[in-house]
Amino acid sequence: MHDYPRPPVLEAVPQRLLVRLGGRVAADTTQGFRVLETHHAPTYYFPPRDVAAELRPASGRSLCEWKGQARYFDVICSGVTASRAAWCYPDPTPRFRPIAGYLAFYAGAMEACFVGAERVLPQPGSFYGGWVTANLQGVAKGAPGTEHW
Repeated sequence: MHDYPRPPVLEAVPQRLLVRLGGRVAADTTQGFRVLETHHAPTYYFPPRDVAAELRPASGRSLCEWKGQARYFDVICSGVTASRAAWCYPDPTPRFRPIAGYLAFYAGAMEACFVGAERVLPQPGSFYGGWVTANLQGVAKGAPGTEHW
């Protein structure tokens, strides 16, 4: 993660990405993207067509200096609601145009998230939405004292 670029880059993900909530598949794709940024665990984005969960607009917005303004959603699957657990960039900056409308999920709010066969851990803290996998090296931003790296 320390050697990830700044500004961040967007790349296609060769592995299957899977999100589970309420004992069901909430999202499943082989057409995902990830964003790599210094000190961040990668954030994974799903095409809307590959999201099976119901998405309900949630309050609040945030602004990423690289991607633009994000909108948030409650994720509802099998009667389980994860509040403000997904987000997207409806109109991202030109560099990130390929993920316009794609959805990212907070791993900690979901039942389970996978990159390939590996179950991910959530990036530390409550703001960043990266997915931590065993191949990452270094300390991910987000834990107390690291938020402003």
